[in-house]
Amino acid sequence: MANVLINAPKTAKRGEVIEIKALILHPMETGFRPGTNGSIIARNIIERFTATWNGDEIFRIDLSPAIAANPFVSFFAVATDSGTVGLRWSGDEGFQVEESIAITVE
Repeated sequence: MANVLINAPKTAKRGEVIEIKALILHPMETGFRPGTNGSIIARNIIERFTATWNGDEIFRIDLSPAIAANPFVSFFAVATDSGTVGLRWSGDEGFQVEESIAITVE
């Protein structure tokens, strides 16, 4: 299981633009680098990150082998209804991590 850090407000006013930040600890290997034994280290990257608010997609990004280890993502959303923001990372070899946070809209 990957370690994930999420920074988002617990409450927001209706119509307020909020920033959601997420960091996932993942080594990210391009598949082009040789290991200590000379053979190529297998590619291991996060390919896609998506965010949903109460099940509706609000943000998506496709990543490439050029992305750094431990990718950090920051995006903005408009607070319309209280609910759950779901964050999902998926990648090579079936890698998948899902986390969620609750935000109360007043």
